[in-house]
Amino acid sequence: MKTHTIYPFRGKLGELISHGLSGTNADIDFIMGQLLSFSSVAVTRYVDYALSLVECQEGFERIKFYLFNGTQVQRNYASLYLNRMGEWEPVKEAYEKGLIDEIQAFAR
Repeated sequence: MKTHTIYPFRGKLGELISHGLSGTNADIDFIMGQLLSFSSVAVTRYVDYALSLVECQEGFERIKFYLFNGTQVQRNYASLYLNRMGEWEPVKEAYEKGLIDEIQAFAR
């Protein structure tokens, strides 16, 4: 398990970091809920960072759920997370089902 230096971030970033570190289903739902079609670039970066902090199995499985059941943007971020974790099989399956494109399938 990675160790994280906790900085006193506040606001949206601090909130998302807290959810990422906790990593429960509800936390992943909260994080993924920030990915709307009108989300700012800053929020998408915060979400990406928060997802990178998820290490527990429950959070991992919930992110994998979003790969197959989320909106397009949620599927893209789930794919990015799984690629970075070296979990190629679910990403390949989502790609073969047409849920993500080749750019997302091979992004890291």
